[in-house]
Amino acid sequence: MSTINFAAREINCKIVYYGPGMSGKTTNLKQVFAKVPGHLRGEMVSLATEDERTLFFDFLPLDLGSVQGFKTRFHLYTVPGQVFYNASRKLILRGVDGIVFVADSAPNRLRANAESMRNLRENLAEHGINVRDVPIVLQVNKRDLPDALPTSMVRAVIDPRNELQLFEAMSDKGVGVFETLKTVSRLVLERLSQTK
Repeated sequence: MSTINFAAREINCKIVYYGPGMSGKTTNLKQVFAKVPGHLRGEMVSLATEDERTLFFDFLPLDLGSVQGFKTRFHLYTVPGQVFYNASRKLILRGVDGIVFVADSAPNRLRANAESMRNLRENLAEHGINVRDVPIVLQVNKRDLPDALPTSMVRAVIDPRNELQLFEAMSDKGVGVFETLKTVSRLVLERLSQTK
């Protein structure tokens, strides 16, 4: 749920990068952080667990506009991918405004993609949120793998109804990273403008 800072005339929105472990969630955030000018972003905070990192930073985008005269500041989070950090995932989803689901193109990660989407639906439900009530963009990452699954196969296990906007990405090269972020940000702002 976005928060409004009337003194600063800012609307703060939370976007969470969700997906299986090692799918590229952290790499997405690092690419964004590296390319957004320093005066438009906060510091990146990394909360390291034994084998995962959860990252957070906020930034004020240049070209995503305003909602009724308020600037928009986006807070970007990643969730730990490992199943045993589910309590952290639930906590990070609290107050979410938009989600980027980062799927892995590797054939041996198809099941992990499906399980992570199922887990996302369950965790949103625990917060009383229907998965259809929050903007979600699907990013199919690691498209440069020599044995990358067809995008249609990845979508079939994550989004069988073909409802989500999909972007192919190679996050380690920055390909598809900003297109995905801009789309989820736009969807969040559209939803905000309808409810304000």
